[in-house]
Amino acid sequence: MSLDSDNAAILKKGEEVIVKGALERPLCHCPQQAYITVSEKCIYDCKFCPVPKIQGEIKDNQKVCRMVADAYATGSLSAISLTSGVSVSPEVEVERMVSVIKDLTRDYDLPIGVSVYPAKDSSEKLYAAGASEVKYNVETMDTEIFSRVCPELSLEEVVDALGEAVDIFGKNKVCSNFILGLGESDATVKEGVSLLTELDVIPLLRPISPNPLRRDVIDVRRPDTQRLIRLGSMLRKMLDRRSLRADKARTMCLPCTGCDLTPHRDI
Repeated sequence: MSLDSDNAAILKKGEEVIVKGALERPLCHCPQQAYITVSEKCIYDCKFCPVPKIQGEIKDNQKVCRMVADAYATGSLSAISLTSGVSVSPEVEVERMVSVIKDLTRDYDLPIGVSVYPAKDSSEKLYAAGASEVKYNVETMDTEIFSRVCPELSLEEVVDALGEAVDIFGKNKVCSNFILGLGESDATVKEGVSLLTELDVIPLLRPISPNPLRRDVIDVRRPDTQRLIRLGSMLRKMLDRRSLRADKARTMCLPCTGCDLTPHRDI
């Protein structure tokens, strides 16, 4: 990658310019957002995820607020996004998020998105605290793969929580990571996307990123370009049928587009 005479970033293959554009500076993790992992620990052992192996810090409210303040000081902050592992229990994590959100809403009039593992009444509690969007991750909609890679979690509970979240947060404000590359078939992806979009949930088709900390427990392959475009186009059509718009999301992964091909933005 290099810069042209107008300081635009260009990517070349040989002498051919493949793409040209502006480089965006991340604030916290991604452009225009303070995207913060609150609990970098997890009691669950999902086989593709490095978090249980890393067992990092748990940020208190003061640290989260300082990070948001630093991002706000740039003048470019448009949203706050909070994600988390499960350090003790889903219930404890939701209460931690509720506390952080209440502190943030006292100082900032910005949309706040939250991604956690759902607990009883978690959507009601997060919405009442001031969250504007929520993400509960199904990870995969292939039930056999889910039971193997997320043996301590319940796919049924997550799907039920997503449906409840739509009732509380509304349309275009509930999404879910749907990983590609765990061994699922295209037919299973289509069936899963259909189920989620019928609930008015926006799936994010997330290509797996193999992690060296998980090499001994799972063998995964990142999907090739053709599969990502094919399934992304299928997702776009299913969203359109339900009048769902991925480009209306204001927080978290959908407006970032750093990891995925996002319908209505990239496709």
